[in-house]
Amino acid sequence: MALNIISKAIKHVQSNPQVVRENGCAACHVLFVLAEEMNVSEQDASDLLSEVLSKSSNLDDEFIAMVENIHMKKRMMGNVFAIKTRESKDKYIDSNFKNTIAEIHSDLINYGPDVTLRKLLISLISLEIAKNIGTDYHASTEELYHYMRRNHQDTNKELMVFINQLYQIIIRMKINYD
Repeated sequence: MALNIISKAIKHVQSNPQVVRENGCAACHVLFVLAEEMNVSEQDASDLLSEVLSKSSNLDDEFIAMVENIHMKKRMMGNVFAIKTRESKDKYIDSNFKNTIAEIHSDLINYGPDVTLRKLLISLISLEIAKNIGTDYHASTEELYHYMRRNHQDTNKELMVFINQLYQIIIRMKINYD
């Protein structure tokens, strides 16, 4: 059922890109459609979307093509921000700064340091990809997830090696300071 909903939502966006609101995210649109039609939370829909895309490489390819089309070809998302006043820009950045810190804190409490650190690492990698290929963050995140789904074992191993090394350094530093 989820596969059909996702496929239908992707086809709908591909045939009518305007269904994704002006500054909306194509991937999020599919996620929200899935959450609504399956009557599940956004987090459950996100897990389900990832699971379905991991199991269906054709659908995963369609999904990433849809994201690339909306975020890279159909729009230039930075223009709206660039024309705002400095005060508006600062308010927007302040709001996002505080919301992000609150979200990371919530993740730390609810999911623990491993999941939080993994999320931070993926965010940084996505940002680097966006910066290096000249696209927006949503598109680079979806590209990264697409890559990670196709190379799950290798990418997971690399993330875990880094996380374990970081913890070892933190422990050594704590021992040296105590």
